[in-house]
Amino acid sequence: MSLPALDKARIPRHLAIIMDGNGRWAERHGMSRAAGHEAGAKSVRAVIKACRELEAVEALSLYAFSTENWRRSRFEVSTLFRLLIKYIAIELDELHEQNIRVTVMGRLEDLPERARQDMREAMEKTAGNTALTVNVALNYGARDEIVRAARAIANEAVAGRLDPKDIDDACFAAHLDQPELPDPDLLIRTSGEMRLSNFMLWQLSYAEIVVLSTLWPDFRKEHLY
Repeated sequence: MSLPALDKARIPRHLAIIMDGNGRWAERHGMSRAAGHEAGAKSVRAVIKACRELEAVEALSLYAFSTENWRRSRFEVSTLFRLLIKYIAIELDELHEQNIRVTVMGRLEDLPERARQDMREAMEKTAGNTALTVNVALNYGARDEIVRAARAIANEAVAGRLDPKDIDDACFAAHLDQPELPDPDLLIRTSGEMRLSNFMLWQLSYAEIVVLSTLWPDFRKEHLY
């Protein structure tokens, strides 16, 4: 589908993607899981570029590493973070030149030191950019996010800074990881799995959901359009 065929008035402001299928893609091609993640990084690049070209998309949230992913083998986890560091080193300058802001949701403080430093550098360097926000979910789980928000609200109430009568949807949402982003209008999950996998459970309450059989490393601009 070509870009002119799209009605920009109906393009989602906030697009969320569960990038699933790297391992199966690698298995089908007789390659290592690390090679599957490497191939998946090319899809990340393609989707960010496509969203930037669409102009109407304000935010793109990518589920990169969940709190449950720590259960994977030590080698695969270290491979994922090496790939993250490599990606930032290669792409950060271009993201900045394209006026793209990088944000993170999740427990950044628990990441390996180099990955944590690089992500903070990316956020600081791009903080003033306005064309598109790429929101990366790293060491993220929606239940954990909700528990942390509830704990923060409880602490404010105990300290006398918040009246429990004032706690409503807006108050709770303001304590989530990226409260300035609009809720996603559309969630895309690749690889055919019909589940949310603990991703943005609060924010996705009213989102449209599209599940594609396409494996993430094969996902490109035409799939998004």
